[in-house]
Amino acid sequence: MIEKPKIYLETSVISAVFDERNPERKILTQNFFKSKEKFELFISEITIAEIEKTPDKKLKKKMKDFIEEIALIPLLEEVEWLASEYIRYNAVPREYFEDAYHIAVAVINRMDYLLSWHFKHIVRVKTRDIIRMVNTINNLKQIEIITPAELL
Repeated sequence: MIEKPKIYLETSVISAVFDERNPERKILTQNFFKSKEKFELFISEITIAEIEKTPDKKLKKKMKDFIEEIALIPLLEEVEWLASEYIRYNAVPREYFEDAYHIAVAVINRMDYLLSWHFKHIVRVKTRDIIRMVNTINNLKQIEIITPAELL
């Protein structure tokens, strides 16, 4: 039996499903979810915590309902250490530590892909290069950090 690729969904992917401000991104994200049976999808407690911070109650409910059937990854001890390594090497600025945690959760749990629409700190060449370097130094599995559109 062929294993399905394991995909970690960063919060921006969940919110994009409902984002009326960016119709193209919304359509691309919805199209990705139409093919979700090809993948094993995962979120973490960080994703849930970020959704909980959503001020719009209707949007928060939509996102919480949407993630109900997505597998939840627990936060393992190693995640904090790895996230701090990503911050130490400037893959992600210290003030955006949640982004480093998303990446660390995905790497520690051996995901194949991390999907995000967050171009400022996650889906960018500098971040990918530093993540690759830190993972190589620490003998960790490499991860592809991409947008949902890249898997369509």
